[in-house]
Amino acid sequence: MNRKPSPAELARMRREFEEAHDFDPRDPLFGLDRHDLCGPRLERRTVLRLLAAAGTLSMARLAPGVLGSRRAEAAGHPGGTLVCGWAGVGEIRTLDPAQINQVLQFQIASNVLSGLTHINAELVAEGDLAESWEVSADGREWVFRLRKGVTFHNGDPFTADDVLFTYNRSKDPEKSIHSRVLANVQSVEKLDDHTVKFVLARAQASFLVKTLERASGRAMTIVSRGALEAMGPAQYGLEPVGTGPFRVTFHELGQGVVLERFANYYDPERPKLDKVVIKPIIDAEPLAAALEAGDIQLIGGNPVPPELVDRFLGNPDLVVDIGRAPGFQSVWINPWHEAMRVTDFDKPLEELMKEKGFKVRLAIAKALDRELYIKQAQFGRGTPAFGSVNEAMAYYFDDKLPEISNQRFDLEEARRLLAEAGYPNGEGFPKLRLLVTPAARREGTVVANMLKRNLGIEIELQTKDFPVLIDDFDTMNWDLVRLGSGGDYDPDDALVDWMTTTSKFNGRRRDKEKYPFGFFSSKEVDALTEEQSATADLEKRRELVRRANQITSDKVACAFLFHPADVLVRHKSVNFPDESRIPGLVDLDRTTVS
Repeated sequence: MNRKPSPAELARMRREFEEAHDFDPRDPLFGLDRHDLCGPRLERRTVLRLLAAAGTLSMARLAPGVLGSRRAEAAGHPGGTLVCGWAGVGEIRTLDPAQINQVLQFQIASNVLSGLTHINAELVAEGDLAESWEVSADGREWVFRLRKGVTFHNGDPFTADDVLFTYNRSKDPEKSIHSRVLANVQSVEKLDDHTVKFVLARAQASFLVKTLERASGRAMTIVSRGALEAMGPAQYGLEPVGTGPFRVTFHELGQGVVLERFANYYDPERPKLDKVVIKPIIDAEPLAAALEAGDIQLIGGNPVPPELVDRFLGNPDLVVDIGRAPGFQSVWINPWHEAMRVTDFDKPLEELMKEKGFKVRLAIAKALDRELYIKQAQFGRGTPAFGSVNEAMAYYFDDKLPEISNQRFDLEEARRLLAEAGYPNGEGFPKLRLLVTPAARREGTVVANMLKRNLGIEIELQTKDFPVLIDDFDTMNWDLVRLGSGGDYDPDDALVDWMTTTSKFNGRRRDKEKYPFGFFSSKEVDALTEEQSATADLEKRRELVRRANQITSDKVACAFLFHPADVLVRHKSVNFPDESRIPGLVDLDRTTVS
């Protein structure tokens, strides 16, 4: 946790906050000129202005150590092997950025593959494979100068052709689940072997992070054309060839991944480690036992099981770093289940409130006591959620939503709604299957007990490894699912990725003749989401985002549960510098062991 700011630091924070927000929202460059946006690294003033223009600058992010220039160098000695436990997963199905759909996957891929930019601990993009860049006066044309002498792990040289190949592959929805991230890119042109030009449909403040960043962006994480052609997509997904600090030397489903130092990485000072061994560990107790016995030295993957955090905090041999995680977690409700059926979310809310299926959905959402859930399932760590827009989005986060949301906890109203739907005290209501991962079984049990106690609804937990669960989720083969999102820093992450009719997680592989949409579809939310993505006026964008967010809450796109904490646990012998402490990621190129 950061120390309390001094009076002088508070005054500095207020001054920087006011200066950052002193701009004309009608300016597509948000009050910056083209020189401010050129790279390879942005000045602090530019960083604060872009955060303000995107609506993600809060006073908390100006606190000492959050956006400062401090850089802690890792202690210890270069070399050696780090053994990591990847929590809550039995197998790491793919590392192909075009198919990655889990944080735990891009945590690994970020150590293997590169992008034109990479996010830093300040949540700002720096040059990665892009050595520098320039921006046109209207903010629509970006020219990137690429690093020379960079090679892929297989020895192939990296050139502008690889940028074009990645772009053409990623914009194809048949090849990439992240194609919508490139919707604002009109064209990519090779100017020479080490220069490329992106032309955008409109100026985009989040372009360097949302589109080009190597980890959370994924659409323009650079892949090797030669390796893909030689290996095929399936094998490439297991052992992707990139230009990153580590190369994959072993990957077997169910057995884990081994990374080894890439000797020809463009930065000769990185990585520090010789080898990283990643072991999938599904259950909480084996994970804790492995860490305490020294069989693993760091936990990555899914969030650390909440029941272990206090135990780890009490262990003097461990370092526990806790912050806010930018994401949301929910219980998803299948609208095609007969008892919860809603075939048209476009109806006015007052009309939906008359339908039996919607009354059941709303009853479930209103019967979830989120404060109690966080206490029982998360051991008090987390914030009640009523929408997908989280606190990390600062300006867009609506702290009034818990008071006005249709989903706010009201047990009497929940029981009345269920009775009006024809199921008083749950009588005659069918048993529901709640899909959970092994890591979320405890959380699923809390939800099941709460719905049984509050509504009389019987819940059968079905535990499935994430790859199997997500297959069922994508095909709409479920009643309820306990699932959520991480690494969300912009409203596009919360709305575009989850809440629109064509969102990449919204029943992507369903039978479209049987199910016209996935878990939710609202023309109004679609329109608001599209409009906010193209809106430069900060106040207008906030209004659009909050309206869309409230509609998804009121119309029960899902039963929102909580915004989680971000917990990184490691043995004290692992030197993990502040520079690498990026929420949601586990970048190991500067890590050492002693």
